[in-house]
Amino acid sequence: MEDNNIPGLNINGENLTNQDIFVVYTPNSSISNYRYRLYKDNNIINEKNITSNQKSTIVLDETGLYHLEIVTHDIYGRQEIYKSKTYHLDKTPPVIEVKQDKLEIKLGSSFDLYDNIVVTDNVDGNINNKVTSNYKQLKPYETGVKKLIYTVSDEAGNMTTKTVDLHIVDNYSSTLIYIQMLIIVALIGVVVFLLKYRRTLKLERRISPFSVLTLKDNSISLFDGLTNYYYKMIYKLSNILKKSAFITKYSKRYNKYVSIIDSGHKTGYDFIASKFITSFIFLLIAIFSKAIQFQVLYVYEIFLPLLIGFFLPDLLYWIKYRLYQNKIENDLLQAIIVMNNAFKSGRSIIQAIDLVSVELDGAIADEFKKMSLELSLGLELEVVFNRFAERIQVEEVSYLTASLSILNKTGGNIVNIFFSIEKSLFNRKQLKLELASLTGSSKLLVYVLFLVPILFVIFVGVINPFYFLPFFTTTIGLVLLVGMLVYYIIYIIVIQKIMKVRM
Repeated sequence: MEDNNIPGLNINGENLTNQDIFVVYTPNSSISNYRYRLYKDNNIINEKNITSNQKSTIVLDETGLYHLEIVTHDIYGRQEIYKSKTYHLDKTPPVIEVKQDKLEIKLGSSFDLYDNIVVTDNVDGNINNKVTSNYKQLKPYETGVKKLIYTVSDEAGNMTTKTVDLHIVDNYSSTLIYIQMLIIVALIGVVVFLLKYRRTLKLERRISPFSVLTLKDNSISLFDGLTNYYYKMIYKLSNILKKSAFITKYSKRYNKYVSIIDSGHKTGYDFIASKFITSFIFLLIAIFSKAIQFQVLYVYEIFLPLLIGFFLPDLLYWIKYRLYQNKIENDLLQAIIVMNNAFKSGRSIIQAIDLVSVELDGAIADEFKKMSLELSLGLELEVVFNRFAERIQVEEVSYLTASLSILNKTGGNIVNIFFSIEKSLFNRKQLKLELASLTGSSKLLVYVLFLVPILFVIFVGVINPFYFLPFFTTTIGLVLLVGMLVYYIIYIIVIQKIMKVRM
């Protein structure tokens, strides 16, 4: 390569290299003598006078910035001064500094390979982004001591390697996961036991008036004591929540659950207070789960159990409310038949309502007892049935309420009207049963398709707890996880829309 700044100057080498550079100057025939100076980092390191026009060879073999200055004299007595380009020779390799010579990681856990090193170069500065390693060839899914080799090269081609001992140890988080699963199963068992015990207490209260007690026992059981304490906490928190205008507005949506979900929740504020308490319990469970792993909760891990604990009761309330609605819907036809028979025998609407509350049992009897009580307190018939419809929100109840309201305002043959209502509800119920039998297999298939992904995740997670770990530890994994959840939710909504049949 010829340097265009100096005629006759040839360079054997590249700029910014780690190889020796050979500089050859060949003066032309008109040059009688010349002098050259070699500069390294702007300092003269070599100066020589040549009294003839013979060529000169200069070897650059040390790290530095070089340039050449040549002063020529020709046979005519003229003097010329030439300066070459700057040539960079870099023979200094990068330096890899390690924070720890020995690294210990748990099997299946993720860590930053390059957080343990700092790589600097005399020319390029910090070049951590150019470091490579043999981590993938070390079989990180097996325990043992591995030799982790870091390799880096600078722009000049100088290479440096550094070896670190990588000790991969057993991860006992799988054991902890099993312990947590056992704890969850135990908690579920406790909840089931408490529910059964509560059912036993209700049964005891029902038969106690017909039993003879030999000894009066005023003491209360542990469960009753905890239940009473729980409701006291709810009532105290409800009194605090009543001071908030937002909570007051928010609590109205829970008024329909009053006296349906639980007799202990007397207002919508009580349901919200129960949601806050449930959130706190879930947070305690999360803290305990982390504590047995000798870890602490991160910020997002605090909000997650709080949100789950706050909104999970809504699902339980909705399920209980739907079950209550289904009981009313299934027994309403029997109530209409009893009322119609009462009208045929010449009884009034109030007497017919009392007869239903006596003849039937379950949820429908409780609702008719409430209506009978409200009528005895002086409420109008139309208001009572409107309250019944708002409380239950079942289409058949709304139909019955509208019929009675029209009948109360316009008059008419109540026996014929109730016979029409009875026939309409009977045909409607028969059609629902036929529809359920026709779509039963399709619904079962849909439910299976709903559960298969969840069961698959649980099954694989039990066999290999680290299989789904990349979904939570990598950016692309989180993106895929969110995409799959959104896709699954859309799938459920679409299938429900397709399977839903309006009558």
